[in-house]
Amino acid sequence: MKTLLGIETSCDETAAAIVTEDGRILANVVLSQQEHAAFGGVVPEIAARAHLNHIDALIKEALAGAKLTLDDIDAVAATAGPGLIGGVMVGAMTAKAIAAVRGIPVIAVNHLEGHALTVRLVEDVAFPYLLLLVSGGHCQLLIVEEVGRYHCLGTTRDDAAGECFDKTAKLLGLGYPGGPAVEKMARACKDPAAALEKYPLPAPMVGKPGCDFSFSGLKTAVRQTVDALPAGAIAPDAAAAICHSFQHAVGLIMADRTERAIKQYLALKPPSPALVVAGGVAANTALRQALEALAKQYNMRFVAPPPKLCTDNAAMIAWAGMERLVRGMTDTLDFAVRPRWPLEELKPHPLKGTSHG
Repeated sequence: MKTLLGIETSCDETAAAIVTEDGRILANVVLSQQEHAAFGGVVPEIAARAHLNHIDALIKEALAGAKLTLDDIDAVAATAGPGLIGGVMVGAMTAKAIAAVRGIPVIAVNHLEGHALTVRLVEDVAFPYLLLLVSGGHCQLLIVEEVGRYHCLGTTRDDAAGECFDKTAKLLGLGYPGGPAVEKMARACKDPAAALEKYPLPAPMVGKPGCDFSFSGLKTAVRQTVDALPAGAIAPDAAAAICHSFQHAVGLIMADRTERAIKQYLALKPPSPALVVAGGVAANTALRQALEALAKQYNMRFVAPPPKLCTDNAAMIAWAGMERLVRGMTDTLDFAVRPRWPLEELKPHPLKGTSHG
């Protein structure tokens, strides 16, 4: 039974986790950096320094929580991109150092593959499955064919959904990170129907051919709506109504784009059709409910990891590393880190060892 240490440092979460080959999470510690709140977004230089300051302590905490030492670890995996390159370098160099000193394999994990495979850590989901990956920096619809093999059906043409949530929260003075703040405020909306009528917002790309997304127009519309409010502090009722209208528009976009992807995916006649939603925005309850209803409409299984495994964490990196380790897909100590790394560019290795099917 193999045990693997995973490290995640691609953005503003410093994280370390330990998972086993049979899918047990022995430890999963995450430190969310608070240094960025004053700036309303992540400052790359500050993030990299914070990763450097905390990564060693978090690895020690993970090992202590799992009641293990580095002698018990069979391999180490770290995010090698995409992400803020300074932070990615901190995690990658830490993993390389551990692998070199302990003489164990190292695995360079694509952060997006971590999100893509997380569901298999907690559920028995067979390939191929349809994945909606929605986060602060990414918004994609993919067919997950196998580890290292991904077919992109659609992606965002401009902004990511998570970025749009953050911008909306900032405009309304709700703080950072924006996703949970917007969702909480939307739940406080007293009259949802009236909110949609008073603050109508566009749903770009709905009804258009293909599966691509666009959120820049929605983001601009939110700014124009906020600018049109009376001067001074934004009233809580107005903020709640705007958040509800915004979240409604995002849901329309997601459902429309995903439905088009479902039709392409089902045309392949997968033996066990499944719609998987992953990434930080997948923690949004309203979005999950809309997509679950869509999956039911097409007789597909709907699966989403627990919210704590949707946001950036090291358990997903450790599991992606494990999926690769058992297939003999390890890397050398000179692997390069990449600020941009599309999933379609991953090169699948020949299968070795045990496959998880």
